[in-house]
Amino acid sequence: MSHVVQIETQVRDATAVRAGCSRLGLDEPVEGEVRLFSETVSGLAVQLRDWRYPVVFDLDTGETKFDNYQGHWGKRERLDEFLQAYAVEKATQEARRKGYGVTERLREDGSIQLTIQVGQGQNGQGQIGGAS
Repeated sequence: MSHVVQIETQVRDATAVRAGCSRLGLDEPVEGEVRLFSETVSGLAVQLRDWRYPVVFDLDTGETKFDNYQGHWGKRERLDEFLQAYAVEKATQEARRKGYGVTERLREDGSIQLTIQVGQGQNGQGQIGGAS
């Protein structure tokens, strides 16, 4: 039986953040205090492509902090792209940890379809959003 799953992403796993960065060809994330335009925040900082300031993830709360000046300092699509990569990496990591097989397929709309083999004759399928 197939199921469609929609996931609201909270970033809480440093390993999946690093894997998401690697997937997108971004620099390694940096842990610590980071200066955004008007404040200093703490967490795991990811420098997105063409963004003036990094996005900072508080892994304890799942909160995401950034200042892209309403798109002037970085397009929201780049953050969406990263969150999609993070979600795919985290879901894959958890499925494999439980011994399940995982395959992925990039769809025309930019979303990624994961198929998780959970046991004999059973499939779990989910679509990890498209970058908007």
